[in-house]
Amino acid sequence: MRSGAKVAIVGGVFAVVAGGVGYGAYNVYSGLTGGNTDSTTTSATQEIKTGPLSADEIDKAAKDFLAGWADGDDGATVAQLTNDPTAAAPVIDGYRDQAHVTRAVITPGPAVGAKVPFTVKATVTFGGESKPWAYSSELTVVRGLTTGRPLVEWAPSVIHPKLTDTTHLETSEAKVPPIKAVDRDGVALTKEKYPSLASVLDQLRERYGADAGGSPGVELSLKSDGDSVPGQTLLTLAKGEEGTLRTTLDANVQAAAEQAVKKFSEASVAAVKPSTGEILAVANNRKDGFNAAMLGKQAPGSTMKIVTAAMLMEKGLADANRPAECPPTAMYQGRTFQNLDGFSIQGGTFAQSFARSCNTAFIKLIDDTHDDSALKNEAEQVFGIGLDNWKTGIASFDGSVPSAVGGEAAAQYIGQGTVQMNVLNMASITATAKNGTFKQPIIVPRSLDDRALATAARSLPYSVAQQLRDMMRLTATSGTAANAMSGLGGDKGAKTGSAEVDGQATSNSWFTGFQNDVAAAAVVQSGGHGGDAAGPVVAAVLAAG
Repeated sequence: MRSGAKVAIVGGVFAVVAGGVGYGAYNVYSGLTGGNTDSTTTSATQEIKTGPLSADEIDKAAKDFLAGWADGDDGATVAQLTNDPTAAAPVIDGYRDQAHVTRAVITPGPAVGAKVPFTVKATVTFGGESKPWAYSSELTVVRGLTTGRPLVEWAPSVIHPKLTDTTHLETSEAKVPPIKAVDRDGVALTKEKYPSLASVLDQLRERYGADAGGSPGVELSLKSDGDSVPGQTLLTLAKGEEGTLRTTLDANVQAAAEQAVKKFSEASVAAVKPSTGEILAVANNRKDGFNAAMLGKQAPGSTMKIVTAAMLMEKGLADANRPAECPPTAMYQGRTFQNLDGFSIQGGTFAQSFARSCNTAFIKLIDDTHDDSALKNEAEQVFGIGLDNWKTGIASFDGSVPSAVGGEAAAQYIGQGTVQMNVLNMASITATAKNGTFKQPIIVPRSLDDRALATAARSLPYSVAQQLRDMMRLTATSGTAANAMSGLGGDKGAKTGSAEVDGQATSNSWFTGFQNDVAAAAVVQSGGHGGDAAGPVVAAVLAAG
């Protein structure tokens, strides 16, 4: 135990009372103070226990670890109370040496099976600044494979719930000043009011904070070990001066997006202005905090038919008013494709097949393209997809339509197979259809850093763009998107999609649409038909725009 520290055990709360030093030590097992009970070896004559852990074993292992953790002198010793000492030791030491935690009060709750929840009330001190820090976590006790001892199952999240194998806690002067991010009209955007923007705001601060006019403060942050991902501030010890950063976002549209995705367990939505490419909203409802709206990679289902239809019409293989076969099933190079519930359209047009999302109408036209790269070329050259050159202002994925042949190429035509998109990609595709020319999505003005924005090789021919918009309008008024879009006025169009996923009983729900100068797209995991789940999300966002 470090000199000057005393231990207090009060009402089950294991508290360190410091006398002359900041970081104390305690060991609550058997009411003793000092170090950890040595149980790192098993005697040759001692029987190795097996079978389920007893309540007493779970209680002892948890309390030994929690007490040892607060010792603060030797992470290697405390790590011996886990089932992975090599990985645990540096994380435990880092709690003191990098996070600069100088006092801890840990309160364990009742065990639930082998899991023991606990709360931590700590004090962080750095550069003459000191602040309280409280959070909750949990540990799991397991039986050692070789010793039979009760041990804490090691995971960095034991120390803090947001810690992973590739992150660490660090208290220091911030690398960049804090920012006050505002929307296009000057409305403040905060993590508290717009939770989906948490990672977005962190990235904006990391990239543009130094030039926004503020000054740095002192913060405890969750940082990537490789330092390639912006740190997440967990505690501010001394506030810096905020610099103002204007974004392209619209607070009203963002608020609508936040509310819309909350209706589903896992959903994402994005909205852009077709005339400029400005991003109006990005929102996700996910437990992991991942910005799937901009970084996700999934098959987009029949929303991809926007690109496929444009390609077929550019090649003269289809026309909105030209007859198009739509049988219940169609085969291409040994692979059978079918329509939802086996429907067919007798004597219909290509526009009607698009509006009702007839898969077979598209599959039957593949041979006539005589080019396995036709869809990939259309996506890249017209819609700006798949070139890995978007510079939105933060990290984003540009979509991908890889080269494919045979049945895999056919699957791409209807948004399955190897096509990879996120909702920002699909919102951009819809924006290109509405505008006629690709405008790369941006979340901060280009003038902020003079970055080179991506461009497409060519625009949609006027007649093709007009037909594509008309088919989307038909879909929104009398096709598969009619119910979702019924409450919207103005110039509106849409496309639905359902993407099948291996091992997933229900398909992902996709929907994309436009209303006047706003385009939006959404995906709901396991949401089923596009119009049922993702459709109302998009409609709510368009209504706010």
